[in-house]
Amino acid sequence: TVPQQKATGAFMQITSPVDAKLVEVRSPAAKVVEVHEMVMEKDVMKMRAIPGLDLPAGKAVELKPGGYHVMLINLNAQVKEGDMVPLTVVVEGKDGKRESVEINAPVRPLNSAAGGMQMHKMH
Repeated sequence: TVPQQKATGAFMQITSPVDAKLVEVRSPAAKVVEVHEMVMEKDVMKMRAIPGLDLPAGKAVELKPGGYHVMLINLNAQVKEGDMVPLTVVVEGKDGKRESVEINAPVRPLNSAAGGMQMHKMH
């Protein structure tokens, strides 16, 4: 981010071995962390928070610029290329049980080959 920038995005690929739902992402780097989607409304692309994201069994779900992604809002400090941002990804199974996965996401420029703040494949 640049100084005074208050938000950034996190991008990744998630693969669940069973049908599940991404229900929450937390990070000490930001006061608010939300899962967002991009939608067209009257020829205007808008971003909005969603309560969860379905993770079909065995299918990779991309969180990327212009699609589903994680927003870190009201950053506690500037994040710079090379920093590591801790994320806790919470996935809920069909049985209602929740599992938390800890990630240390490397900060990358949005235009990098990796596609953004971070790129991880979770199993």
